[in-house]
Amino acid sequence: MFVPPPQPRPPQNVSFPGAMNPILLDTSNTVGHPAGPEYQLAVGEGIYYLQDDLHLATPPPHPSEHHTANPNPLATAPRPPTTGVKLSLSCMNPRKPPPLYNIATSGSTRSNLATSTIKESEKESRSSHETSSDGLTAHLVNASAVKTPIFGEDNALLTPAIGKDSAKRKKPKTSIIKSNSSFISRVMPHEAMTKRIQEHTTDGLFVFANINRAFQWLDLSPNNESKAQHVIKILFTKAHMLCHDINSFTKGPNHLDIIMGASTADIMWFEAFSQKYARINKNAVINPTPIYQIKWLPGSENLFLAAHMDGTLIVYDKERDDAAFVPEESPPLVSHSKGSEKDHRPLLVNKSVNSRNQKSNPVASWKISNHRINDFAFSPDSRHLAVVTEDGFLHIIDYLNEQLTDIYPSYYGAFLCVCWSPDGKYILTGGQDDLVSIWSLTERRLVARCPGHHSWVSSVAFDPWRCDDRNYRFGSVGEDRRLLLWDFNAAMLHRPKAVRGSISSHAPLVRHRTESQATTRFRSNSNLTTADSVDGEGMVEHPVESRTRTAELPPVMSKIIDGDPMSWLGFEEDYIITACAHGHIRLWSRPQEGMNSSQVDLRS
Repeated sequence: MFVPPPQPRPPQNVSFPGAMNPILLDTSNTVGHPAGPEYQLAVGEGIYYLQDDLHLATPPPHPSEHHTANPNPLATAPRPPTTGVKLSLSCMNPRKPPPLYNIATSGSTRSNLATSTIKESEKESRSSHETSSDGLTAHLVNASAVKTPIFGEDNALLTPAIGKDSAKRKKPKTSIIKSNSSFISRVMPHEAMTKRIQEHTTDGLFVFANINRAFQWLDLSPNNESKAQHVIKILFTKAHMLCHDINSFTKGPNHLDIIMGASTADIMWFEAFSQKYARINKNAVINPTPIYQIKWLPGSENLFLAAHMDGTLIVYDKERDDAAFVPEESPPLVSHSKGSEKDHRPLLVNKSVNSRNQKSNPVASWKISNHRINDFAFSPDSRHLAVVTEDGFLHIIDYLNEQLTDIYPSYYGAFLCVCWSPDGKYILTGGQDDLVSIWSLTERRLVARCPGHHSWVSSVAFDPWRCDDRNYRFGSVGEDRRLLLWDFNAAMLHRPKAVRGSISSHAPLVRHRTESQATTRFRSNSNLTTADSVDGEGMVEHPVESRTRTAELPPVMSKIIDGDPMSWLGFEEDYIITACAHGHIRLWSRPQEGMNSSQVDLRS
């Protein structure tokens, strides 16, 4: 009897040129130190070397997950939400970037003396020179504005009660190691976790990373010889942590507040040193959609902002209970850009921060789009919020007053990432148009487009250690596996050849932002072009800028640095840190030859 041979199996975890790296399943992390020209980044200031290549172990699906793999890349069936590997960094005693952009020049009206940030009372507003949530020194966009108010400070119901224990940092109540919740599948602390935490130096680097249903706490300090070994590793049953953030306002040698947003719409508040946690929006009682971005509000101990997949921004309080949410205000929908294929609408305040009903979460709720919110970022002066959405719009929000001020469209496709310059003058966006775009907050216009990527741009960030009052260094990574570095100066921009003339630092400003000291914004319509549209509340909707009228900025460095699509980029004093979708975290050491000539000239 003839028995046919078995069907051939496709090769597993086979690497070949141009292929993506094999996924490391259910094993320990690995760390390597590859060398060679392909692991070097040549830039004007010197050569960046790949120092560490950490590969995170990817956990297999939980048995309760009924996930059927579809090999068809063009399949339209719904897939579990994913954002790739994201990192949150924490250094207890960080050294701030050199304040080159604070140095007074002949054209500057700023003083060399920093304004004191000492508060006379607990109710006094913070100074705008105070360090922002991302560790960068805040910058005054408007020199007349001295102090920045805190979100919700006018609502007495949000003021924490003063008592004998009010000075202590509050922690969650449930131990994550002893938890029997079905939300958590397994917790794996390092056998010497307590010793490793005690031996960690204040200038060392803690890294928190998500990969699929795993969340890891790592120690990537330079003197740590066991970087591949996690401090603690948490495996969730069905939830995939998509985003997380560390509260820089409350962090200390013995306290780290971390907030995480999950694909199941759950939010977890985790205090790292005590290994205790609390769940918020449990069972999706407030909003049932996944959370794609989450960040602590600048200067707040309890409040954080979460971006849900349905286009809603919600402010939560980590210490308040949850309750079923019904919008308190339902203003009529306003249609903008008639005839446009992109669907968006202005800010709808479903619950205001000034509401008298603050017994439970949410603290505030804003609906800005019918499409997914991909990313948002707070300005360094803690006054504005930049939000990018799947329908291809950049929204500028005065979140202190809950007002949408500007809407900018992409060239085409969705915006995927956004960040602010250290001085708050410029905003970077990246998206599905394969471009990095530079926007000016003060001029209210698109400054330049930056071509160079061959696929979607997934993360953008400024390098604060190479920025001064006129020159900026920023980077971007994308799904083309490339890292691009850019040097930006308004005087170096040029228009395309189709249009005569050039853009210089002396070019006249258009559509200047004018603000009053009151809570209401007023704008002069004479500063707007005829293509802009202004609604009754003063919101400005900007048109798509033609590529023939927009300056283009080439990169100073472009290189494929990984075998997988890139998902995250960050700059530290000694490293450039990158992460890919399949778990590679790479630390690129900076050149040690010394400062570049521009920094020497500025400091002399």
